[in-house]
Amino acid sequence: FDKIWTKFCFLDETGSLNDQKDPYFTVGLIKMSQPYYLQSKLLYERSKKNFYDEMKFNKLSRNNIKFAKFAIESFFATRSINFYSYTISKQSDYFVKNFHADPWKAYEQITLKLLDTALASQEIIILIADHITTPKEIRFEVNTKRNFNREKNRLALAGVCRFDSKSNDLLQIVDLLVGSITYDIKLAKGIVSGAKHKIEL
Repeated sequence: FDKIWTKFCFLDETGSLNDQKDPYFTVGLIKMSQPYYLQSKLLYERSKKNFYDEMKFNKLSRNNIKFAKFAIESFFATRSINFYSYTISKQSDYFVKNFHADPWKAYEQITLKLLDTALASQEIIILIADHITTPKEIRFEVNTKRNFNREKNRLALAGVCRFDSKSNDLLQIVDLLVGSITYDIKLAKGIVSGAKHKIEL
């Protein structure tokens, strides 16, 4: 057992799955051995600054941009941490062909793709994902664990649990990262005009 690495993965997404007017959908995850170090740094800063709002890319303003930048800088200063993301256009032929225009199937499959990229040999990962309201027939936790372990033919994913991102700063950091990526694409495509604080982040 002492030769097995155990890592935590925090997963979040940006872009509405149901809104076809929102063309891009990005899923991202960060992987780390010891979430405590980054989490405790952010909690300490929250307490010092008396800042308890949720960090969310779509809600960036002059009131929270400094803390959001501190969170991103803290992420990049953390050792033994990795970030992975995948962006897809919901209007693309690829999306229609591979996911049958089903956004929930796309969410599960992109998650599996990211986990596959993140997983190292002799490693078991635990997935903590942002909670999103899904149709009753969607069993994200069960399907993701079963399909990933079946594909790897071993215990590679120990478990999946979803939390409201308001309760977890690490999920909020993923939101800031994937939000920045998607916004950068939209800006390059001329879909958005460019909000000051989003560009700053």
